[in-house]
Amino acid sequence: MKIITVTITADELNEMACAMFGDMVKAVVDVGREVIALDAELHSDLETLLLQDGSKQSDLWGVNFYPAIHGDGFIEFDSMINMRPSQNNRSRGVDDESIRNRIIETVHKRVAR
Repeated sequence: MKIITVTITADELNEMACAMFGDMVKAVVDVGREVIALDAELHSDLETLLLQDGSKQSDLWGVNFYPAIHGDGFIEFDSMINMRPSQNNRSRGVDDESIRNRIIETVHKRVAR
């Protein structure tokens, strides 16, 4: 597990994917601090890592990266940690378009594609 505060390459993501799930890397994006934790078996482990590093729960969103896919399929908005009725998010996805956009902006800032 690691927290990405600088840019990571697509090759690095691909290596992580091959080592863990084959084609996917689990990640948690902190839309407040614009950092990403990745490379764990569970989103909840990444969430814990970021909380211990000073992130706020309300800013953390779980996603999956598919390094071999370019375009819209690269980011999958699907994680159990996203189920937050208190934030009007009642699915494993990210229901609020503005939050999805903040996630995408952070990913573009931290992942070189």
